Amino acid sequence: MTTGDTGTLTVRPLAAEEWDGWYRRLEVAFGGEEESAEERELYRSLTEVGRSLVVCDGAEPVGGGGAFSFRMAVPGGAVLPVAGVTMVGVLPTHRRRGGLTALMRRLLDDVRAAREPLAALTASEPGIYGRFGFGRATWRMAVKVPCHRVSLPVAENPALRLRLADPVEASPACEELYAALVPGRPGRLERSPGWERHPLLDVPSSRGGFSPRQCVLAEDAESGKLLGYARYSAKVDWSAADNAVGRVKVRDVEALTPAVYARLWRFLLDLDLVDTVEAGNLPVDDPLLHLVSDVRRLEPRLSDALHLRLVDVGAALESRGYAQPLDVVLEVADGFCPWNAGRWRLRSAGPGRATSCVRTGAPADLVLDVRELGCAYLGGETLAALARAGLVTELREGALAQASRAFASDVAPWLPHGF
Repeated sequence: MTTGDTGTLTVRPLAAEEWDGWYRRLEVAFGGEEESAEERELYRSLTEVGRSLVVCDGAEPVGGGGAFSFRMAVPGGAVLPVAGVTMVGVLPTHRRRGGLTALMRRLLDDVRAAREPLAALTASEPGIYGRFGFGRATWRMAVKVPCHRVSLPVAENPALRLRLADPVEASPACEELYAALVPGRPGRLERSPGWERHPLLDVPSSRGGFSPRQCVLAEDAESGKLLGYARYSAKVDWSAADNAVGRVKVRDVEALTPAVYARLWRFLLDLDLVDTVEAGNLPVDDPLLHLVSDVRRLEPRLSDALHLRLVDVGAALESRGYAQPLDVVLEVADGFCPWNAGRWRLRSAGPGRATSCVRTGAPADLVLDVRELGCAYLGGETLAALARAGLVTELREGALAQASRAFASDVAPWLPHGF
């Protein structure tokens, strides 16, 4: 808790009947715009009241936050419990009075008590959360594809059938395919019951003139097995005298094989009356970068996505896979969760082999903050790059190169949707 000039800010659990007022205060903290009834209803159903907190000034609620109980893929294919920190906000009248610090203290203490090794969030302001030990673990890439200025050669495959389907009716099959893909890319979240509704949210007032969400399925022509899908919306501007100008916004494209993925993108780029296809959230190693004839035309833009925190350093490092054998002593600084601070000996025999991470009194090989461990944990940032920024210090020659290669992932980590 923190003392301000009008009293003491405290943190307490949310009661279920307080949800409407609690959520409205969060809307005010984020600018005041009211969300649609559809979006409010979705998040009401997804909110875990038992993991939600209220910041109070005396008896008056002035902010809040909470967590979702997720499971997330990590390098090596394991899927670990992770607390998805969410809905964090304090009213503008109560800024800089310690409310956020008190809230994060309680949230992370609760995560530790739940024995979840990791906490994650998406940040409205990325500069805020480093002081609480969160490091930027994934990027997202946005592209705009000018359909008539690039080509994407894909051979026709008579064994593959494309068909349009109602997004809601197709959702169970799409979710089954999505679930099969989760272990293959670090950062992917399992969608627990209720979360299958998240990618289907399609509020008419938020479409900006675009069509209702469309869904195209790629199926095996003989068996009917779903091999991939894409969900998108289209908008055609007829105001030009002689030409229609169309745009497509891609919600997601998922496929079991590279050939099916390429065929779905070819479908999107070949839609009639469309000049530009836009995707706002792709992995930084997305195959589209290699499929199109001129990557420069895509104008790829990067922004931060998932910010990750190791709540239990030993359990988190022991639970992921490593690309090569590793034996290193890490001296970890953690000012906000001091139970993590100290020296840890991390040993792994390599891919698919046993890993241990235990406290040690041995001399340190590398020195770093827990924030940098969060950056490197999913393999999206290398320890070597962080060392070049002065954020990791090598004390034993050769330890940095060994650890950096071992932490790396062949597949870029990616968060497919926010929370």
